Amino acid sequence: MGGERYQKTYPISWEQIHRDCKALAWRLVGIGKWKRIVGIARGGLIPAAIIARELSIRLVDTVCVSSYTIRTQGEISILKEISGDGEGWLIIDDLVDTGKTAKVVRKMLPKAHFAAVYAKPEGRAYVDTFITEVSQDTWILFPWDAETAYAKPIVDQE
Repeated sequence: MGGERYQKTYPISWEQIHRDCKALAWRLVGIGKWKRIVGIARGGLIPAAIIARELSIRLVDTVCVSSYTIRTQGEISILKEISGDGEGWLIIDDLVDTGKTAKVVRKMLPKAHFAAVYAKPEGRAYVDTFITEVSQDTWILFPWDAETAYAKPIVDQE
């Protein structure tokens, strides 16, 4: 499971991510009138699309930041930036983990509101709004990173 860092796996279904994104949209609708959504590619793209639909925001853009390879977090690499200060904008990501990516994007768009569907304790300070907190040692398995496969019965898993 990627060494010592992740002790648990939390699988998310397509239905759950959709439900959690709608819950995030409900929170965000009461906060302000948003001009634009900026999804953090790649994990934030699907949540950004769902939230854009729910908030009726047609101006959707991306920032492209890379930090993960499989289950290890490496150096931050900005692949695509966006200009502006972020005033009236929503930054959307699937997860804020250590906050490294969020810190870089916040610096890029200092006046934007940062929202993530899921947050871990180390990253919470970098996000303005989130729905569910998970422990730092949990690997969230998103549906776009998983396939359906046979699962052994519990008694056979030893």
